[in-house]
Amino acid sequence: MPLEPSIQIPQLYQGTTKPSKTYALDFKTGEIKGKVDGRDAIKQFILKAIKTARYRHLIYSSNYGCEIEELIGRGFTGPFMEAEIMRVTTEAIIYDERITRVYDFKVSATGDQVEVMFSVETPEGVLKINEVI
Repeated sequence: MPLEPSIQIPQLYQGTTKPSKTYALDFKTGEIKGKVDGRDAIKQFILKAIKTARYRHLIYSSNYGCEIEELIGRGFTGPFMEAEIMRVTTEAIIYDERITRVYDFKVSATGDQVEVMFSVETPEGVLKINEVI
């Protein structure tokens, strides 16, 4: 006999997936060029979230952005730095309902640049992200 009661809680709200159509951003020029949807919109969200410093811009909530900048130049090296980059990257994007899993990280440092590669599981399929920070 289980110690906790067996209570059925009715499903009162059934969420629907919001459309992901948004403006297409050109990260190199900073211009808006048309619109994107589906996989491209999710990939754009991921790139924008990890490139935006968390807590720096009042227009965004404290849930938006990434804290990678706070790690750079602090003298952290090796496995600790890799683990922290994986953590802050995952925290920056996992709250989005379109992202179900972030995994398969590879972090490599060359000079003053850090290359982060990882996979993101979404309803639109798996996205491979490769970004230099």
